[in-house]
Amino acid sequence: MAATKKLVIVESPAKAKTIGKYLGDDYEVMASVGHVRDLAHPRDLPPEVKKTPAGKFAIDIDNDFEPFYVTTDRGKKTVADLKRAAKTASEILLATDEDREGEAIAWHLLEVLKPKVPVRRMVFHEITPESIATAADSTRDLDVALVDAQETRRILDRLYGFEVSPVLWRRVSGAKSAGRVQSPALKLIVDRELERRAFVSATYADIDAVGTKRSGESFAITLTRLDDRRVASGRDFSDSGVLEGDAVLLGESDAHAVAGVLASPEASPKVTKVEPKPYTRRPAAPFTTSTLQQEAGRKLRFSASQTMSIAQGLYENGHITYMRTDSVSLSGQAVSAARAAATALYGASSIPSEPRVYKGKSKNSQEAHEAVRPAGDTFVAPGELSSVLRSDELKLYDLIWKRTVASQMVDAKGETVSITIEASPLPAMENASFQKATLSASGTILSERGFLQAYQESKDDEGGEPEKEGDAILPPLSVGDAISISEVEAKTHNTQPPARYTEASLVKALEEKGIGRPSTYASIIQVIIDRNYVIRRGSALVPQWIAFPVTRLLQERFSDLVDYDFTAELEEDLDRIARGEYKRGEWLHKFYFGDADHRGLKDVALAATEEIDARALNTLEISPTINLRVGRYGPFLEVTDPDTGEVKNVNLPLELAPDELTPERAQQIADEPPVVDRVLGADPATGLDIVAKKGRFGPYVTEVLPEPEAPAEDAPKKKKAAAPKPKTASLFQSMDIDTIDLATALTLLALPREVGEDPESGEMITAQNGRYGPYLKKGTDTRSLDSEEKIFDIDLEGAVQRFAEPKYGGRRQASALKTFEADPVSGKPILLKDGRFGPYVTDGEINATVPRGMSLDDLDFEAAVQLIADKRAKGPAPKRTVKKKVPAKKKPAAKKSTTAKTVTKKKAAPAKSGNPRSATPKSVEIRDQD
Repeated sequence: MAATKKLVIVESPAKAKTIGKYLGDDYEVMASVGHVRDLAHPRDLPPEVKKTPAGKFAIDIDNDFEPFYVTTDRGKKTVADLKRAAKTASEILLATDEDREGEAIAWHLLEVLKPKVPVRRMVFHEITPESIATAADSTRDLDVALVDAQETRRILDRLYGFEVSPVLWRRVSGAKSAGRVQSPALKLIVDRELERRAFVSATYADIDAVGTKRSGESFAITLTRLDDRRVASGRDFSDSGVLEGDAVLLGESDAHAVAGVLASPEASPKVTKVEPKPYTRRPAAPFTTSTLQQEAGRKLRFSASQTMSIAQGLYENGHITYMRTDSVSLSGQAVSAARAAATALYGASSIPSEPRVYKGKSKNSQEAHEAVRPAGDTFVAPGELSSVLRSDELKLYDLIWKRTVASQMVDAKGETVSITIEASPLPAMENASFQKATLSASGTILSERGFLQAYQESKDDEGGEPEKEGDAILPPLSVGDAISISEVEAKTHNTQPPARYTEASLVKALEEKGIGRPSTYASIIQVIIDRNYVIRRGSALVPQWIAFPVTRLLQERFSDLVDYDFTAELEEDLDRIARGEYKRGEWLHKFYFGDADHRGLKDVALAATEEIDARALNTLEISPTINLRVGRYGPFLEVTDPDTGEVKNVNLPLELAPDELTPERAQQIADEPPVVDRVLGADPATGLDIVAKKGRFGPYVTEVLPEPEAPAEDAPKKKKAAAPKPKTASLFQSMDIDTIDLATALTLLALPREVGEDPESGEMITAQNGRYGPYLKKGTDTRSLDSEEKIFDIDLEGAVQRFAEPKYGGRRQASALKTFEADPVSGKPILLKDGRFGPYVTDGEINATVPRGMSLDDLDFEAAVQLIADKRAKGPAPKRTVKKKVPAKKKPAAKKSTTAKTVTKKKAAPAKSGNPRSATPKSVEIRDQD
């Protein structure tokens, strides 16, 4: 069969479908569905390799750090399909993303397909008919430097994880693992929480009032100085609560005294200064990956993962350009499109005479990508896509469209006027002796709104003192104008600790410190959440207690690896490898083995295994008599009695955040009476006491069995019989351990309840509670019940009817604890339910577990949407593969291993055909023999 088509390989089926429509019948477009190969796990290596220096990491550290790759289970079928298509192709175009990861996917495809036809790289930044046609006609060779950079990062992460994580596992109970960029990110969050714990709040007062001209025009004013000394505000205090500088600190009584005299006619306030200044505000640059995540977090309350998932869909369906970039530049056609859109909506005066040019700070700019913008040479207005896009997609597209259009519009211009008013001399006041008060007001009047017509950038809420109104409109004022003061209000404030990181502010911090790259920010945050090091509380990222010993150990034993500058330098080095300035093998050798100037990772990890006091590491002093300990089953308080020296352990409330555990709160928890069993009474049938208890998995009732009699000393020894087990039953969700009575407890202990005999089979139908909730049972057949109360309410007719209905896998449909509005993506109501593994939220399509420590009472609609969006962004869980057990057989002496290695020892010169496979880096592949 003659080869008539070119084979185009992209990463995702959605992208393949869109591009296939644009290329036509001369091309066959298929998807690799991401990576088809990955770095092998050491346990999957052949026995002879495990004994070599490559056995520890699946990386040959003595042979230029040569990695061992294995085709993934999912990738095997994909590779087989691609090989069949490649046999009839005239040419192969590797059209994966033009970044390190995309370049590496292309190289791995080349390695496993081993095609006999020319292979070229096809790259594009947007999926439109024009850009795809241009890309198909303007192919290039594989960029080996980019592949080297990606492979170096993958090897670096393996070395880091396999050397550092075991130290954590041995010394911190419950620690999952360490990561090259996740650990510094976690340190940022933990350090911020430590700042909040150390913060000492201070109290100060200020005065707001209304100033009025004789003509009757009024405006807001604020007291700023007393006797030419500035009135203290929140920024004048240190984190330890100490007033710094010579500002006047007003207490509550002082503030009320000053407020009283300011309102009196004797104060005679007058305008002493009118200071106008021109106001100019420039538009923000178009979105990079980082700024898109930040702004979507602030304006839309999207998580970083949710933003990237939605952006991926918009890109693959041809609505926006490639979303992983740190470039702020726009192409010529994008600039023209933005200017045309602004002109059409806001007039010709809304754009400057010359296009705006933006330049980023990054040397690499994600391998020359554009900023994130609407796709095409004409920007489709958001309103035109309302019937095409989902609600969340439309919101993000609208954000990108407005930011891009605004970036090419004129500045916002106007005038800011600052007014100074003095009242002197002040009337005498009780407990204070001030002679002069200075008040001020400011306002901005825009003469030209410019880009603000389209878009206004948000800012992070970093806490601190209350924000003052800065754009009030002031009446015309002149020096010497008399002002009357009214509505004088003295307000008392407390200084606030530094705000916790949100996803938006953490992404900003990571970018500023050079930790990670745009394509990794979302995964960095998701990893530390998935490892239960951090939870979300509203939009804030709150560290769990286990994060403190983890960070402390890394700081003490691997200080360089969590140092922000060191981590940023590693990222720069990866960029240098991508630009071909550094050699991959030489750089990895220096990082792992070290050189004359610094120790390598190998020596650092070896030194870290020296004696570590695990108890001290997992202990945080709260007060002289109370320590917080992180143990095997979670955090708890270790309380020492100062008089007797006795030590007791007290559990911590799960919802208590680290900065909320003050010495006073810890003592309060320690002083709470211990939970004791409630004796409900005796069972009339057995005479045994029935008690209500609180257990690890919730409250329950049980009978108290008598202590077994001790055998007589001269009795013959017998085999010890199994101890009888008491009857036990969990309380229903609607029941309270403090109010449950004996009758209810006996009813629970009497379960299962016999409902009646099935009229057809004669089998007894019972109602009972089980591991997965309430259900009916008839022989081996079961049906779930809608609620626990149905166990006692359902009659025989209802039970028979329930068994006549289809069985849905035998699993109950959990009753809803709360019902929220419809999810913006699926359009279905969101329910809060209690399931087998705890509470979760669901829209009928996605189930998302409610994190430990999040109060169900505080779970609102926004938090529920966030949980579902994060789970949706992660995608479906990988299918579990069950390995078949093969009976052990004695190997024949001469039989070779069933696993073969394919090694490319050397980079050959580029082939004349333009096939880039001859320029591929070294690799070692483990594959099944054919």
